[in-house]
Amino acid sequence: MTRPDGRLQLAAWAEKNIARLADDACAQVADRIATYYRDRESGLVSLDELRQSFAHNLRSVVAAIGDPHAELDLDASDRTGRRRAKQGVPLPEVLRAYRICFAALWEALVEHVQQTRQPALTDALIATAGVIWRFTDEHAVVLTEAYRAATAELMLAEQRRRSAVVEAVLTGRPGPESGPWEAAALLGFPADALLIVVAAETHGLAKESLANVEQRLAEKGFVSGWRLTPAQQLGIVSFPAEREEEVLETLRGFADARTGVSPPYASLPETPRALRLARAALAGLEPGTAGLRTFDHSPLAALVVYEPAERRRLAENVLGEVLRQPAEDRDLLLETLDMYLEQSGSAERAATLLYCHPNTVRNRLRRIQELTGRSLTEPMDVAELAAAAYALRVASATELWAPNARKRPGVSPQRSRPPG
Repeated sequence: MTRPDGRLQLAAWAEKNIARLADDACAQVADRIATYYRDRESGLVSLDELRQSFAHNLRSVVAAIGDPHAELDLDASDRTGRRRAKQGVPLPEVLRAYRICFAALWEALVEHVQQTRQPALTDALIATAGVIWRFTDEHAVVLTEAYRAATAELMLAEQRRRSAVVEAVLTGRPGPESGPWEAAALLGFPADALLIVVAAETHGLAKESLANVEQRLAEKGFVSGWRLTPAQQLGIVSFPAEREEEVLETLRGFADARTGVSPPYASLPETPRALRLARAALAGLEPGTAGLRTFDHSPLAALVVYEPAERRRLAENVLGEVLRQPAEDRDLLLETLDMYLEQSGSAERAATLLYCHPNTVRNRLRRIQELTGRSLTEPMDVAELAAAAYALRVASATELWAPNARKRPGVSPQRSRPPG
């Protein structure tokens, strides 16, 4: 049976040497853990801080060696775990550093007992091993839990901050001491990247429809920032110009609600405008459907989005008589006009996509010309018809002609030139 005085002697010896033991452990950590310190003078954790932390933990375990019934003091382990998380020290290296510390204590005790050659100390050393390794294990558990809790808090805080920055950029109202370039740096957007705004309907109240979108884009090398509102999930995505189709394809792969995307743009201050275009693209998808729709790159489409009153007046003045036709006739005429304009004025190509004969397309176009008083051979008339068609595409039917008009047909997101 171990005599109590042997453990007390070991504890007393260790207590006198805690400063030296802490210094030895710090030296080993600095030499053996390259990423824990950038160098001996400047690192993620200063040597003085690490020395103090080691000394505190050594005193706790030494106290337990002298009194086996004493409760282990693990408050410092909790504080250390939280602090190291905030300092950005990787958890495996934090745990490795403290294993080095406790191993240094054990090795020093073994060396001391070998030098003294006292049987009582040899017996005490065996019992001491259990105390040291129990403290090591419990310290690791508490430190790990604290580290992970602090990491989760930091991630949540970072998400809130990024969301606030995204909101500032989307609204064009950055903070009083920051501008768009500071916001771009906070979001991690490369200086030479293009940007798009994404607007997706939520699944219910404030429920994301683009699940894990930031992480999934990051896995492809795309940096983004997101904000969730009660009705929409909004994001800004940066990408190299040559990867535009790739980023759209990535978004399309998991868009399971109506999702609108703005045209690419290069200057962050243009984001509020891009948001309006993304929302307009979303509105062009039929309610209750899922899919991604990009806003037409044409400046004409953007123009009619920005002037709602003129958009309504334009549509009514140019296509009013078409809109007042019976629903079935109206929809066929408008769909034919859309397709004809999208196919560069080719009745043959429009007919192929509409699954009808080219003469059917021509008959419908003649009907449109009769109702509108505009010719598809006169440049100014074509410009007015195209602008009015754009006006219909970028606004919901209820905005323009509720309650009699139903949603515009023929705005499939699969077209080679998605309508505005």
